[in-house]
Amino acid sequence: MTVEAARVIAAQKSEPKDHNLVIEAVRETVSKGVHYEKRPVKGTDGKPVAGLFNAWITLDNPSQFNSYTTDMVKATILAFRAASAARDVVAVVFTGAGDKAFCTGGNTKEYAEYYAGNPQEYRQYMRLFNDMVSAILGCDKPVICRVNGMRIGGGQEIGMACDFSVAQDLARFGQAGPKHGSAALGGATDFLPVMIGMERAMESGTLCEHWSAHKAYRLGLISDIAPALKLDGKFVPNPLVVTDRYLDEYGRIAHGEPKTDAALAEGKSVLARGTVDLSLLDEKVDQLCAKLLLTFPECLTKSFEELRKPKLDVWNRNKENSRAWLALNMMAEARTGFRAFNEGPKDHREIDFVALRQSLANGAPWSEDLIESLIPKAGGAR
Repeated sequence: MTVEAARVIAAQKSEPKDHNLVIEAVRETVSKGVHYEKRPVKGTDGKPVAGLFNAWITLDNPSQFNSYTTDMVKATILAFRAASAARDVVAVVFTGAGDKAFCTGGNTKEYAEYYAGNPQEYRQYMRLFNDMVSAILGCDKPVICRVNGMRIGGGQEIGMACDFSVAQDLARFGQAGPKHGSAALGGATDFLPVMIGMERAMESGTLCEHWSAHKAYRLGLISDIAPALKLDGKFVPNPLVVTDRYLDEYGRIAHGEPKTDAALAEGKSVLARGTVDLSLLDEKVDQLCAKLLLTFPECLTKSFEELRKPKLDVWNRNKENSRAWLALNMMAEARTGFRAFNEGPKDHREIDFVALRQSLANGAPWSEDLIESLIPKAGGAR
């Protein structure tokens, strides 16, 4: 090889191709509502490693529990593409701002005020949502969901698309679809049976009862939990759920189940006196990233690509049919449910389900009058 040839090859290696869809100027803050930041990865000794990073993608809409708007969905897709292509990124940490919620799904205000009654528009929105889930499942880096608070509805779905989930133990998990006019077709009906089995998947996807972080951990929905409540300077477990025993007096699993009666009242008192501190959650995330750091990168990539296949297979098989159904449903039940959540009083955001079923049993068509009669109004009047 000539000296000139060697010089050309060296020059080529020093100027790697840019495979990003996101220009450098907007990478740090992809959009209002979604932030992209590269933070130094830490080794097993807890010290930053020179030249290597974790990409933090943060949903930043805390006043609405980090629910994602259309613009946030687009920004999240671009953020995952940027992280996936970054040569110096070891892992992606996907989280939400604050300590109340990772994400509670789609922004119901936007749903109610724009997409309700517009199936053709919602169909295009669901194309973006599907691309967001696919961007997570197709990321070339392992994705850790840092569950800093509630992970509900679509938030639960994008969280389950991640490879690992580490949660603070005050977090809650669950679906919302049949209670608010939809079905959990953004991934939950695909991922839940794969991750926790049919019976538990049926329970979560239809009854919409929320699970504690301890229960989610017990069922294998998340990989680790960290205490987050500090009382008198000491971390204590979630006081609203049972954490000090595994079985009740009848041999049923009690661990992670909600407390009741006097125990619940006392738990609420403890919660009110304490403060939330997510430092132990961050330690858990750093420790997991350090373990991922100490692997062959391509072997790691191939391993999680293969391990994602059960989720990918069912997701790709169903996502287009689901998108079409969800769009059409915006003319009836979703239109009603999202409006009820957006317009109803804070403590009363569900429709009158009995009245709806009675009306349909009598052959009533979906109409504006029917919808208005079902939506809760201020003061309890309908």
